[in-house]
Amino acid sequence: MVAHRNRRLNPAADAHRAPGVPEAGEGTLRIHAMIAILLAAQGMAGSALAVGPAPPVPEPQPLGPAAWLISGGILPDREPDGNTVVFDLPEGLVVVDTGRHSWHREAILALAADRNRPIVAIINSHWHLDHVSGNPALRAAFPKLRTYSSNAIDGALTEFLASSAREYANYANVPRFPETLREDIRGDILTIENGAALKPDVVVEASTSLTLGGRTFQINLARHAVTSGDVWLYDQQSGVAVLGDLVTLPVPFLDTACPEGWRAALAQISDARFRIAVPGHGAPMTPEDVSNYRKAFDAFTACADSLRPADECGAGWVDSVKSMLAHDAQAAARTKAMAVDYVEMLRANGGRSKYCEGLRVETR
Repeated sequence: MVAHRNRRLNPAADAHRAPGVPEAGEGTLRIHAMIAILLAAQGMAGSALAVGPAPPVPEPQPLGPAAWLISGGILPDREPDGNTVVFDLPEGLVVVDTGRHSWHREAILALAADRNRPIVAIINSHWHLDHVSGNPALRAAFPKLRTYSSNAIDGALTEFLASSAREYANYANVPRFPETLREDIRGDILTIENGAALKPDVVVEASTSLTLGGRTFQINLARHAVTSGDVWLYDQQSGVAVLGDLVTLPVPFLDTACPEGWRAALAQISDARFRIAVPGHGAPMTPEDVSNYRKAFDAFTACADSLRPADECGAGWVDSVKSMLAHDAQAAARTKAMAVDYVEMLRANGGRSKYCEGLRVETR
């Protein structure tokens, strides 16, 4: 989970703020919004939150010949891991995104061991910590690997992540928060302090073809979308597209986003002739799923840019993607609460994240 500042939380949820947590607007984190919503939903104000169950070890799922998915997820009282895709190629493994938690990176290393293959390259779709935190451990195991991403992390380390680390300190030792969540917060702080280890060996400066592990991939750079530089790739041989957070469920994570550039990136993705697409969070998608997601995103951000009630925008998002969500009322309620929170964030910052530095771009 990543942070943003100057957010106004839902007043009903904000009423359950834990002692010692800053007021909304003093430097609010998205993690704060998550906990506030959790407290309101569970009616647990005034009592300690239970520690979540031990996390399962993700099992690799085949996506096709020589391509594997290691699913991320959001476990109870934990911050998320993004999805990882591993390509098993003639010269070794190419890994796209490396998750946040130790069990996620251990699943990547276990796959390498099971297939008796070195990891030769890591491609990071973007710098959010649930997609890059595993990089140092994989490099320690395979010192010769090379990492590839945009240079957007340079600005993030000096601004967004540095600010987030300071604000995380307000949450790391709040007794009413689950110890598992506090453990994640402390881990994020350490990752940010070691941020230089997350920088790429090779900067992706433009969309291009790139041969890694003995296979040529189409590497695409989307400027000013989820972050100031997002990488997504298409492997023609397997028909797999790996999209990073340009497609995420249950909601688009807009904390550092420029909606205009994001819409343009989704238009470009729609032109790719993929067989299956792996989002940054959520299950693999068909081309029809991605097309429907694009329509839902366009409608949601248009609603956020209108005078319609935020609650109506959140309900519209849930209705648009309900076929791709878990089929229970609790999941729908959480999704709507997150969507409403993002509408309020966008409106508080002129229709974008406050971290969006891109110019407005034309979309189709």
